[in-house]
Amino acid sequence: MGGICSRKRDQQVIEDGVRRGVSGRYSKSGSSKWLGNSFARPTADLQSGGSFPSLLELCIYRIREDIDRYNSFSMLPRDTSQQIFNELVISRCLTAASLETFRDCALQDVLLGECPGVTDTWMDVISSQGSSLLSVDLSESDVTDAGLSLLKDCSNLQAITLNYCNDISDHGLKHLSGLTNMTSLSLKKSYAVTAEGMRAFSTLINLEKLDLERCSGIHGGLRYEQCKLQKNCAAQENKKKQKATTK
Repeated sequence: MGGICSRKRDQQVIEDGVRRGVSGRYSKSGSSKWLGNSFARPTADLQSGGSFPSLLELCIYRIREDIDRYNSFSMLPRDTSQQIFNELVISRCLTAASLETFRDCALQDVLLGECPGVTDTWMDVISSQGSSLLSVDLSESDVTDAGLSLLKDCSNLQAITLNYCNDISDHGLKHLSGLTNMTSLSLKKSYAVTAEGMRAFSTLINLEKLDLERCSGIHGGLRYEQCKLQKNCAAQENKKKQKATTK
């Protein structure tokens, strides 16, 4: 089952970017007093033996508390926007309204598995990340085929997780056929998926991992198609390993 938060990537985050991002230009109120308030979460971390939070972490915690004061994070460095997004997801503070602040932020990871309230209305902002978007997890959401279709232009997507998404059918999976950079696709317990949807995967030439566990629409002769796809994925992964060892 998908995780509930987007992972942090290995880029260095410049704290000066956060100081610029929380200035009056990007805040609805422009008040400079917000930094003087207490930070409940870091205090709790220290009491439990944790390390001191960095200035960046303090800023992110405060932004989470005052998220309604912000219109957009699109002018922040991408890594900073990603960490703010992660914090909102982890703390379950992300809503359709606060998601709008991340429009065109070039996020790389939007992992919303088990996040409450995720529907097609979220997909417009998610797809606005464009070619920067590398991984998406919509597990246990109410996203439908129509919402999934908005990902078709996110050409660099490498991993999509749609576990327990019963509103996504073969028709929706056809929209993924052009995402040729995809290496991982998971559709656990997605009852509406059949052999017709699986045929759309034939164009995913870089696919290495395919999880169709407990997809009840795949049975009998359709299992052969599933096994064939999974063998192709394994072969593709082995080719990449061989290339890596010969370099």
